[in-house]
Amino acid sequence: MSDTITFEVFSKIDLRVGTIIEVKDFPEARKPAYQLTIDFGDLGVKKTSAQITVLYSMDDLLGKQIVANVNFEKKQIANFMSECLVTGAVDSEKVILLTPEEQVPNGTPIR
Repeated sequence: MSDTITFEVFSKIDLRVGTIIEVKDFPEARKPAYQLTIDFGDLGVKKTSAQITVLYSMDDLLGKQIVANVNFEKKQIANFMSECLVTGAVDSEKVILLTPEEQVPNGTPIR
């Protein structure tokens, strides 16, 4: 288990639902990854990269709703600027994306 955090620290994490609207290969990444463009409704569109190529094809991802941290600091990954962090359960070499059970509006907060 990780270090314990306070509710105040946790409340700073802004998790939102978004829909993947564009997926590209990311050959410059050290490990196999995709570049994702995600629509977060009123929060706008953000880009990120994700090492999710083991379980997901580009076609699987297009139109899929996911959960992401939208107030994560921007991070340069190779020649690409990541603006959010997609969440997933990590099982050895694969990542299983966290997704809402039902369709919800883009930008819906996770509490």
